[in-house]
Amino acid sequence: MWKWEVVWQVMPDIVSGLVVTLEAVAGGMILALLLGLLWAVMRRSKSHVISWPAWGVVEFVRSTPLLVQLFFVYYVMIDIVGRGFSPLMTGILVLGVHYSCYTAEVYRAGLDAVARGQWNAAKALNLTPYQTYRYVILPQAIPPILPNLGNYLIAMLKEAPLLSTITVLEILNEAKIFGNEHYRYLEPLTIVGVLFILLSLLAGLSVEWLRRRTAAMTS
Repeated sequence: MWKWEVVWQVMPDIVSGLVVTLEAVAGGMILALLLGLLWAVMRRSKSHVISWPAWGVVEFVRSTPLLVQLFFVYYVMIDIVGRGFSPLMTGILVLGVHYSCYTAEVYRAGLDAVARGQWNAAKALNLTPYQTYRYVILPQAIPPILPNLGNYLIAMLKEAPLLSTITVLEILNEAKIFGNEHYRYLEPLTIVGVLFILLSLLAGLSVEWLRRRTAAMTS
């Protein structure tokens, strides 16, 4: 039976875990967007010295499970380099690198969709590679791919509970700890499920709003 007093009792722990979850997802997504763009640009290079390492990283990371990557970085790296990262920092780094290999393919599709004439026009104007991407290519490539990037934001949000396996006190871990201590799982797990649904909807709406705003600014 549902008990509201349990809801009020668990809310401080849920809020604390929610903050940690949002920190991990926000940090991981920022890293994924930046690294993903880097991998995509590197893979477009005509030099194999630049394109092949990017291809290798993307394929290697995409071929291994996220959970294995979390365990390796958190438990094994300390034996290799002599020091490790905090659980939260490990989660942010692994989420960011893992999803950067998926956002890289989204970026690459967006870059390939830009008309060849745009690249030629930038070259004719004697623009540097940075200026070409910054002022000509990216403003045209980004708006159409925002929904796909948003899908990976939602996917990252839903995989954030995996961080509990390396002792990160994210929202699901807090709910489980409360349930173990008070033998009440209905309320905390229901609240966590509802929050994930609401956060996913909010992320989707935010991405769609950003897509329309960006498209309006570049049209």
